[in-house]
Amino acid sequence: MLEDLIYTLSIIVSIMFVVVAVFQVLLSLGYPIGEFAMGGYYKVLPKKLRIASLINAFVLLFMGFVILQHANVIIGFDFLPTNILLWVITIFLGVNTIANLISRSKKEKLVMTPLSGFTFLLCLLIALS
Repeated sequence: MLEDLIYTLSIIVSIMFVVVAVFQVLLSLGYPIGEFAMGGYYKVLPKKLRIASLINAFVLLFMGFVILQHANVIIGFDFLPTNILLWVITIFLGVNTIANLISRSKKEKLVMTPLSGFTFLLCLLIALS
């Protein structure tokens, strides 16, 4: 029963990471949605931040992969230290939630804070299981 729950939660978290990764790719392509990210200082991100967004997208996809590997949704990559990586991801999401909460951007606060907070809680449940 618990394994089924963790399996399902890991898929949900990974889908959330993919959605945010797509958002980051859109930012990197110059879409005018920068007010929802990185403090909301720019509607369209400057070139350096676009590169950072593209890197963020790959990091998010890797994070989703780690979660899926940890819950044995994906099998065959047992060389990854998923316990350690899962805790690093969880702590990162906790810090990210706080950063989003204190952002000057109302849009980032309203959208990204609940998203990162919910993802943090799900990762915490997975890590504690």
